[in-house]
Amino acid sequence: MKHPIAMPALSDTMSNGRLVKWLKAIGDPVKHGEVIAEIETDKAIMDVEAFRDGFLSGPLAPVDAQLPVGQAIGYTADTRAEATDGAGDASPGTAAAPPAAATVPAAASAEAAAGVQPAAPAAGTRASPYARRLAQQLGVDLSQPGSTAVALHAADVVAAARRSAYPDLKAGPPYQLERNTSFREATAQAMVATLGTPTFRVTAALPLGPLIARAKAGGRSLSVLLARACAQTIAEHPLFNAAYTPEGMARRERIDIGIAVDSPAGLITPVLRDVARRSPLALFGDWRVLLEKARTRRLTPVEYSGATFYLSDLGVFPGVYSFESIVPQGAAALLSVGAVQGEKALCTLNCDHRVVFGGDAARFLESLERHISELAAADG
Repeated sequence: MKHPIAMPALSDTMSNGRLVKWLKAIGDPVKHGEVIAEIETDKAIMDVEAFRDGFLSGPLAPVDAQLPVGQAIGYTADTRAEATDGAGDASPGTAAAPPAAATVPAAASAEAAAGVQPAAPAAGTRASPYARRLAQQLGVDLSQPGSTAVALHAADVVAAARRSAYPDLKAGPPYQLERNTSFREATAQAMVATLGTPTFRVTAALPLGPLIARAKAGGRSLSVLLARACAQTIAEHPLFNAAYTPEGMARRERIDIGIAVDSPAGLITPVLRDVARRSPLALFGDWRVLLEKARTRRLTPVEYSGATFYLSDLGVFPGVYSFESIVPQGAAALLSVGAVQGEKALCTLNCDHRVVFGGDAARFLESLERHISELAAADG
């Protein structure tokens, strides 16, 4: 008898996965808990384990196949004879040819090139003042013809912006479509999901020069030292560890900081846990492990999810003096760190205006300056 091996759901956000590699061939014996394949999820490459003893059997999903969660990617058979009975089964080393990149003429319709374009809210439709301001910021046209019976709110504008956030390619030159990776698609969806967050930014010049010198002298990670300074500051300003929900303000009891990493697959944010209360030595050890996993795409969902505050440092690029970042959902703020000029670097705090206000951000940056200076002067 054959038993299906389903594409597993390895994270809360995973809806499909790409088969990267089969580690067993048809007819090979497999044991319960043994790794038999690798799949690409929305953020990482992860192992697929066998859930029963038996023999790997086909049909096997071909390498590079993109399959929804729950769909069979292969089978286990009770006997080797059952496993090898089927000459048409795909072999694990056979890669599916990716879809050919089609050249699309400039006159191709936008619907075919980038999905159906939705109609924007109707002309004369009643809308709240905030919805109208948001529509202007997001480029949503409120003057399209249609019904005037419905009053629009911010959520309606955001929904329209999400549906219409695709380029119209028909007026430009011919192009080729290349399928998005699971990682890039997940990143795009996460960014679009932040459209409804009202944010503001405050920038300050902070004394990072001495902290960088201390990190280099001790062979320590500057990212961890900055995270530590941020956590100490958040402990004094706990609203920066909160998150807005329609039911109320979620005040978290632990400071978990996501640190942006430029991995081979793109941006990912490994999370250091309980940064304010744990020792720097423990944090340095954790960060080494997380960084190696990020570089090899082996982070698990628990290692890159659930941050309460974010840190992004582009100071390694000497020409990037200042930049700003998008505040992920579930966080009140994100600190973007530019390159050091002299002894200071421009640091921009992007904030969720539903949680904190301008004065809060200014006081946060004042406290952060003090903690950076204290950490740079500390022994050990």
